[in-house]
Amino acid sequence: MTLVAPQIRLRRPRLATLLTGAGVALVPWMAVLAQTLPRTVEVSNWPAAWIGLDAGLALGLAGTGVLLRRGDPRVSPVAAATGALLLMDAWFDVTTSAGPERVMAVALAVCAELPLAVACGVVAARRVL
Repeated sequence: MTLVAPQIRLRRPRLATLLTGAGVALVPWMAVLAQTLPRTVEVSNWPAAWIGLDAGLALGLAGTGVLLRRGDPRVSPVAAATGALLLMDAWFDVTTSAGPERVMAVALAVCAELPLAVACGVVAARRVL
């Protein structure tokens, strides 16, 4: 085991540097997008995109519940991923809606998606710590 640990330690800083650099590189890219993307677009396969996201949420929520009930330690990454999907869903629901639809999107975000995301975050954090 002592031979494996040094290899992991050597690779971790490289991966950390790569991930940090990728995050920092996205900042100027976001500025480019803010200046160049059109305010409105027509989108193909819109229903498939939203149904796919909701299918992922359904699997994540059900999987988190099943793994939590069983006391399975694999619940942490599933809960973390599901929480992230819930935050993304709330963001896109609110930012892609207008008028009365936006009121409904905000209500769903505040009453369902964000509280569920927090619950998933708590499950993920408690199982990791």
